[in-house]
Amino acid sequence: MSSRVWRDGQLVESDFELDALDQYLADPNALVWFDLCQPTSELLARLAGELNFSSHSVEDALAPQERPKAIWHAEHVFVQAYSVRLVDAPGFESRVRATRMSAFMVPNGLITVRSDDGFDIAALLQRWDEDPRLIEFGVGGLLHTLLDVIVDAHDDVTGQLDDGMEALEDLLFDEKPQTRQVSKRAYQLRRELVEVRRLVLPMRDVVNVVIRYGHTLGWDERLRYYYDDLYDHVQREAEWTESLRDLVSSIFETNLSLNDMRLNVVMKKLSGWAAIIAVPTLVTGWFGMNVPYPGFQQPLGLWLALGISVMAVVTLYVMFSRYDWI
Repeated sequence: MSSRVWRDGQLVESDFELDALDQYLADPNALVWFDLCQPTSELLARLAGELNFSSHSVEDALAPQERPKAIWHAEHVFVQAYSVRLVDAPGFESRVRATRMSAFMVPNGLITVRSDDGFDIAALLQRWDEDPRLIEFGVGGLLHTLLDVIVDAHDDVTGQLDDGMEALEDLLFDEKPQTRQVSKRAYQLRRELVEVRRLVLPMRDVVNVVIRYGHTLGWDERLRYYYDDLYDHVQREAEWTESLRDLVSSIFETNLSLNDMRLNVVMKKLSGWAAIIAVPTLVTGWFGMNVPYPGFQQPLGLWLALGISVMAVVTLYVMFSRYDWI
């Protein structure tokens, strides 16, 4: 568990126990943040009962694979988002790992619940230390920092996927065809991109709900600029992932087209050589008949067959080479 308490923009307490949470939240002059990592359902239910949280929000905070959302309740606002990262994974396994971050926002406090320790709490605390104005804005500033750290993680992962696309493009047009490797890598990137998009796209609705809530409560207008900038980043992420989805589809289709083109070239060359080889076969078959013909059983017949074969082979070779058939 991690926790902090501020008064008048100054940090006055940190890492206090859960039993003291009610006391700090009851102080209207205090700004409180309390974090729980992988809490039990009993612990979260007890906390929800004390702070009058919605049972549906508590269920969403514990249930796996819930989509990002922001819900405005009478007593609090429930926000759920996912921080993502890429890890080394064996074989064909997806490298995307997501940490669910649920937040219960009350008038003077923010209670966060993490599904695992994959979220960078140190980055969150550093943001608050580096920009005291966010603390002065109250709970809206705390929530903005949380969402900003999550969106920055989305940006890092999308950037890494973009770099993977560029490397795949270089591999696609390599002098030595690597069709199978390109297909496998393109499919893996497309699958990872789908996972990231599923968590990135709903963030626009999340930020919009929070902005409407803040406007209703009369948050500081300067904080609105922070959220407008955050929404711009979220919108950029959505557009970026959209363009990457189109790009990976184009890479996959281009790889198939290049493979078909290489196959056509091979078939064309095989056909050209087959035509060249067929000429001597035809000539020797003609002169190998057991019936008399000009030059039959004479040296002339041998030289005639050999000359026809050589002339026809040379002619076809020159003609096919000119049209790049062999």
